[in-house]
Formats: sequence, structure tokens, C-alpha cells
Amino acid sequence: MTDDATLATPTFRLPLIAILRGIGPQETLAHVQALIEEGYDAIEIPLNSPDWARSIGDAVKAFGERAWIGGGTVLTPVDVDALTDLGARFIVTPNTDPLVIAHARRRGLQVVAGFATASEAFAAIAAGAQMLKLFPASTYGTGHVRALRAVLPSLPLFVVGGVSASALSGYLSAGSCGAGIGGELYKPGQPVERTRENARAFRQAYLDTLS
Repeated sequence: MTDDATLATPTFRLPLIAILRGIGPQETLAHVQALIEEGYDAIEIPLNSPDWARSIGDAVKAFGERAWIGGGTVLTPVDVDALTDLGARFIVTPNTDPLVIAHARRRGLQVVAGFATASEAFAAIAAGAQMLKLFPASTYGTGHVRALRAVLPSLPLFVVGGVSASALSGYLSAGSCGAGIGGELYKPGQPVERTRENARAFRQAYLDTLS
């Protein structure tokens, strides 16, 4: 399944996906608000977080008009349906399962599909993924991104996994459009101000590449 939407420019105004892995419902709104105040408009809560459905539902209700709230580590069509019912707008997968990708597209969600090789990337694109996620980026490095860009169509490619603020510019220069920020942004239980400081550092690192 490929169409014009597959080759679209990044959906997110700031191409940094904030990943709040392990966050609980009691913390979610405060951290999401801090991220939005720092300019982030793509926020992912992975489905292996505690009571993720409540966290995502609360975030959508409070901030769904200001930011894209999505679910990560999405593994099944049932997960897709649950996220759609909660009002999520995008999913992030750890793999290229064509059934999950195609089902998410049918339900009207944006799909950021996890991949490692060119073959996996093309499989995800064929299934309908509009965006790609190279994971773990730190294992493959900037040379891998540059080589992939030589053969992949010009759809958004995010790097995720071990990408520090100081390393971000190298990945952008190699051809990624942005990054997903997980443990470098948020660790369960950390104060909101730490999330804000980390988010600000990554945003500034991205902006510095534009100047």
C-alpha cells in the first residue's frame, strides 16, 4: 500500500517524538504539559507502561488539540483499535508487521514503523507506513542512515535508541528528519523539571542544525 501520503513531509511541527516509557497516569499530565510548553507536539506513551490506556486517554482529553498523542510498542490490531478508541493519532511499532500497519492505516492513524534494514523498511512502506523509525540507532550509526537514504523514498525517517542531544546533528546530516527521544528524555519517577530540561536541550540541538 503506497500513496502520496506515504511520501508526505513529517506530520509533526517539531520532528522530535517524546517517548514517556514507563510513565504512570498520576504523572502523565504534568510531564506532557511540560513537553508541550517546550514546543513538542508528538508525544508517545508506550503500551508497556503501567495503565497506559488511562495515561493516553487522559493526555488526549487534556492536550489532544495541542499535540499528537500516540501509543508506542504497538504489536497487534487489538492494540490499534484500543488506541483509536482513546483518540490517539499515531502509533509507533517496534517491527514491520504488515497486519498491524495496514490496520492502523484503515483506522486513520499515522504509522511510525520500526525497522533496521532496507528490506524491512521497504516492507513497512509497502504495508502503508507513512514514517519510519530506525532502532536502535546508536547500534547502526550515521553511516547506516546515509546508506539507507540512498535507496529509500523521501519519507520521514526518525532515529531512536541511544541518540543524545550532542549526536543529533550527525543523524540529521546523514538524512534523518528527526529523532525519537526515550531514556535520554524521561526515566520513570523523575521530576517534571528534569523532563523539561532534557526536552529543552534536544529542542535546542535540533534548532541549532537549522541555523
